[in-house]
Amino acid sequence: MKSIVSVSSSRLPFLLLPHLKVGRHWRKLAIAACLAALSAPAAAVSNVVISQVYGGGGNSGATYRNDFIELFNRSAAPVSIHGWSLQYSSASGASWQVTTLPSLTLQPGQYLLLQQASGSGGTTSLPTPDAVDGIFMSSTAGKIILANTVTPVSDVRAASVLDLVGFGATANAFEGSGPAPAPSNTMAVVRAGNGCADTDNNGGDFAVAAPAPRNSSSPFVVCSGVTPPGVQTIPQIQGSGASSPFVGTRQTTEGVVTHKVSNGFYLQDAGGDGNPATSDGIFVFTGAAPTVTVGDKIRLTANVAEFNAGNPERTVTQLSGVSGLTVLASGQAITPLNLTLPLAHADHFERYEGMLVRFAAALTVSQNYFQGRYGQVTLSAGRLEKPTNRYRAGTPEVIAATAANAANMIVLDDNRSSQNPNPIPYIGADNTLRAGDTVSNLTGVVDFGLITNNNPGPTAYKLQPTVTPAFMRVNQRTSAPALAAGDIRVASFNVLNFFTTFGDGKTADGQSGQGCREGAVVSAAKCRGADNLQEFLRQRAKIVSAMAAINADVFGLMEIQNNGDVAATNLVEALNAVVGQGTYAVVPMPPVAGATGEDAIRVAMIYKPAKLRLVGEALADTDPVNNRPPMAQAFSSWNGKRFSVIVNHLKSKSSCPAPGSADADRGDGQGCWNTTRVTQARRLISALIPRVQAAAKDPDVLVIGDLNAYGAEEPVNALTAAGLVNQIERFVRPSALPYSYVFDGEAGYLDHALTTASLSAQVVGLTEWHINTDEPSVIDYNTEFKPQDLYSATPYRSSDHDPVVISLDLENKGAYMRDKSFATSSASTFNRATQTTTGK
Repeated sequence: MKSIVSVSSSRLPFLLLPHLKVGRHWRKLAIAACLAALSAPAAAVSNVVISQVYGGGGNSGATYRNDFIELFNRSAAPVSIHGWSLQYSSASGASWQVTTLPSLTLQPGQYLLLQQASGSGGTTSLPTPDAVDGIFMSSTAGKIILANTVTPVSDVRAASVLDLVGFGATANAFEGSGPAPAPSNTMAVVRAGNGCADTDNNGGDFAVAAPAPRNSSSPFVVCSGVTPPGVQTIPQIQGSGASSPFVGTRQTTEGVVTHKVSNGFYLQDAGGDGNPATSDGIFVFTGAAPTVTVGDKIRLTANVAEFNAGNPERTVTQLSGVSGLTVLASGQAITPLNLTLPLAHADHFERYEGMLVRFAAALTVSQNYFQGRYGQVTLSAGRLEKPTNRYRAGTPEVIAATAANAANMIVLDDNRSSQNPNPIPYIGADNTLRAGDTVSNLTGVVDFGLITNNNPGPTAYKLQPTVTPAFMRVNQRTSAPALAAGDIRVASFNVLNFFTTFGDGKTADGQSGQGCREGAVVSAAKCRGADNLQEFLRQRAKIVSAMAAINADVFGLMEIQNNGDVAATNLVEALNAVVGQGTYAVVPMPPVAGATGEDAIRVAMIYKPAKLRLVGEALADTDPVNNRPPMAQAFSSWNGKRFSVIVNHLKSKSSCPAPGSADADRGDGQGCWNTTRVTQARRLISALIPRVQAAAKDPDVLVIGDLNAYGAEEPVNALTAAGLVNQIERFVRPSALPYSYVFDGEAGYLDHALTTASLSAQVVGLTEWHINTDEPSVIDYNTEFKPQDLYSATPYRSSDHDPVVISLDLENKGAYMRDKSFATSSASTFNRATQTTTGK
């Protein structure tokens, strides 16, 4: 043990005085004379405190060779300690040994280390001290004061006394109800909160802990709730409106780094302001990889700006032009704010801009179209239905559902601004992430910006994850469509631009210098499908795989190249190579001028000659309103039962006309060209269906195809108002969301199956086989933008639309089985050219 040296001074009797105001604190002082009637002088104000005391330096078992005292500036402003001193006294002593402090200024959150006497023990030197003296301090009990004078104090109540720490049970002066606990040769007394705790109670503010001396070079620690003069908090900078009240100014702020990206970082106020209308976080743009570390508490000065992230109607508050960046502390943590979708309003995402949040409840993948290209997946609380898939356009229900969907959607990003990420984020071990799969406990920072590389372009609120998301496969793949059995199976399948002429000017049979026709123009630039033979073979293999699994007796096909029956025949030959030669044949195109229209794509039909016979020639409606004329064909089953199929592909919603046109987007959810689609639907009712029924001498008609209209939109309503029965609403809607397509995260069905009333009773099953729209587009046949190629010759993502499969029981009671077919024995011959069977 070291001896305790005392410097004589006037000796005071001591007793307990309740709550005398001394310096900044209310203190209880143990004083041996009755001084209760005395009043304390005016106090000197300071936010520098004694933060650590260790008197066991150099003693037996000690780690450090020297005693030390540590100071800490817990305020938000710099404090000069010029002319200050630390003074030590024994536990019961009345005289004080003085150490004059260096003439310097402590910055907010900065420490100062005073080295005192050494002993013969210890193994480790202190960090470089800021001041050195040789006072021997007790390892178990004593008193230390911080004073703004270098004169030994004679009264601990003096105005010059800024802080007092009495430690050990025998200390006769202390703040509060009792002294700090007794240290030892191996333990110090340490102020809680890295020095921030100051309740004017030594017994509560200090605890015994291993000595951990910090000097002026140690990381700064800024106490929570302390805002320096001239500093604006992040919530103040963000404000409660759509833009910052400080835009165009240069401000100083501070916060904790929660996340880093390639060109900046996210900064969040450590305490927040408790106002749900103001965000506690903000993005700091650096333009290059940031040098800060997640968990750093920093102060910086920067320009406040509203960044146009591709949508001038919704900007993002950010900081840029950073200077004076100071790390105040490290290892700080921000607790994520728990959020639940949907929010009360889509605009409320603004309130969380730049903040660290957590979605504890499961979120559902609503769209994965951009997963491979931009590393993005759209999430929501459950699947989102296109409002006009259920409600008529323009109704209050559509308006409410549109707003609800907007508040129930966030895009999970991949923390990268580059395109075509490798590896593809969030993809499963089976090389897919299906819409309908879920993720829970999603944690990250809220961002806003472009979701493509077009600027201006579509924007969305996004989440940049800080914890790797773990998806759960909820929406399982199926190997074949499941539906009730019948006699005849019909499928509607949009095959997404199946062209046998490619973008490189070559064809599937090896010709070069070719093009595709659109109107009067023939050019390779008009070819919409595969770019080359490699892509074509990949595309065809996927389509064939899907068609083989569907095993329909009739396929109505959309987006077949408009080159006569060339593309359809190529597809049939590839399909027959898999399922058996002669299984399928092309329904010859209608033998009239303009039967397939002027578009680059057409509709087509193929069928099983062993199951069905053609009744007459195919029909088309070549009225100018039909840019892609519908195609109709009547069939007869083995027992003479007839029905007709009409394949449609109505006018697209895109490539909008000039504003003011009757076909311009009305903003009611139906998109462009709706008037034309309604006209096409009405003409189907008034012109083509009656022709088909008359030619077939049978009222049973099945209308299929891509109507480019969701379930409750006006073209569909025109058909049902005329008496057609919507079989998707009949079979799918009662138990599931009907959809065959996803756009902007909303699911609905563009691919339809409607029947005349006479045929409706003979429809015994229908399913939408979800092999395409739930799958990420990155697994399709294309080869571009794929540093990681996940292609496989499976049905999945063979197109962008899901096929619709319909089961018919033409006897209405299952009077015969699906394998009933026309006899084609050696005594009979089926002629594909004339579509007739001769012989037995």
